[in-house]
Amino acid sequence: MGFVIKAEKRDVFGKNASRRIRKGGKVPAILYGEAKASIPLILDKKDIFRILKSETRENTIFKVTYDSESRDTMIKEMQKDPTTDELLHIDLIQIVMDKAIRVSVPIVPLGEAIGIKQDGGFVDFMTREVEIECLPKNIPEHINIDISNLHLHQSLKVEDISLPEGIKIITDPQTVLVLIELPHKEEEVAKEVVEEVISEEKEPEVIKKERVEEEKEKE
Repeated sequence: MGFVIKAEKRDVFGKNASRRIRKGGKVPAILYGEAKASIPLILDKKDIFRILKSETRENTIFKVTYDSESRDTMIKEMQKDPTTDELLHIDLIQIVMDKAIRVSVPIVPLGEAIGIKQDGGFVDFMTREVEIECLPKNIPEHINIDISNLHLHQSLKVEDISLPEGIKIITDPQTVLVLIELPHKEEEVAKEVVEEVISEEKEPEVIKKERVEEEKEKE
């Protein structure tokens, strides 16, 4: 929790005011507290980008100071322009360090699967992050999963994850994280061959009749 952001209380509102704030290299924000009280703030975009580039990214716990106040916070939600990707607005949430919270954590596979080394398969990422519940101080940067024992067409699910004490998985245990599959090109070629064989075996009766009639005419 090494990040400290100096914020300003925001007392001007509306689209024009928000536009002026963003032009000055800052971004309007709202800090939501435990008592559902919201505090409008102005943050420096550079500070937000520093947090987003850190290893814990959105899960980073940092201090926001304004006036004589100081709050432990996390990014709750960010609004961006869908066209320019410009940061438009940020929602922050106050964190109580002795109270468990729910966050999403990325999954990182370790090792090389048997199905890749022996059968030429590849890792198909079905789910790239899972939701967990724990105290703020116990939030991991990521969760490692060992895929080295997976054969072709085998998968690893949430229920297979081992986590340290104090961290609870919220995501459905049956959710598939990774699947070892054949390269798509090989699957497509195999599918085309099968379809071709099937089409030859199930030739339309109309075509068969036409061929019979043509042979009779030749005779």
